Amino acid sequence: MPRRTSVTLNAVEHGTGVPVLALHGWTPDHRLMLGCLEPVFAGRAGYRRLYPDLPGMGASPAPPEIASSDDVLATVQDFVDDTLGDTPFLLVGESYGGYLARALARSRPAQVRGLALICPIGTAVENAERRVPPPQVLRPDPDLLAATDARAAAEFADMAVVQTPETLRRFREEILVGLDVADTAAMARIRQRWTLSEAPEGGEPFARPTLILTGRQDHATGYLDQFALLPHYPRATFAVLDVAGHNLQIEQPALFDALMGEWLDRVAAEG
Repeated sequence: MPRRTSVTLNAVEHGTGVPVLALHGWTPDHRLMLGCLEPVFAGRAGYRRLYPDLPGMGASPAPPEIASSDDVLATVQDFVDDTLGDTPFLLVGESYGGYLARALARSRPAQVRGLALICPIGTAVENAERRVPPPQVLRPDPDLLAATDARAAAEFADMAVVQTPETLRRFREEILVGLDVADTAAMARIRQRWTLSEAPEGGEPFARPTLILTGRQDHATGYLDQFALLPHYPRATFAVLDVAGHNLQIEQPALFDALMGEWLDRVAAEG
């Protein structure tokens, strides 16, 4: 196991039962995962949902010793050790959190009973190397943007494929709130050593129920580099959702809920 760090991750917890660890992406905080997953579990009893903030994001510190993605992963390993021990759990990761989740599944193959990835980084870690579609807005609302404060409008428009009052509301409440509190200096330090020293797919294939969700219009991480992950995940459902970008969970919520629910059913069927 990786070395211990001095960092204690801030985390929010809901429910009791089978643990579900949810890792958010780069810059936002736990509210991104809480916002999209709590509706999924609203009608499902028996799950303990754990929503940590990654170092330098939300309320989790990132002291100088946290200087790479390996260090960030080490803090997550510590969190699992301290919170779950050797208890089996389900793992959900979004974007950069999906990259970390794949590495965590590699290091704990007997403990991770199911893996769900939402718009994850694929085989190409660095932005310049990714195969992504050009930015595209399929459902624009210029009046909505014009009525929104400039910074929120710019951040929202940068990623939004669907511009509606509801997607803007969720963007503000689940994503922008995390962007506002991120430790940009710490993140710039970590970003210099962003690629993990061990590739998440370098070990044995992960043969438990897996879900990989991607957006057809996602110009941040795309969908082609994630398709290339499939040989390593022989039990994976792979979906490319149209009319969905990097925030597909708020742009296609019904499909998101249905596919996440089906993944949970598959994991439960494994016992």
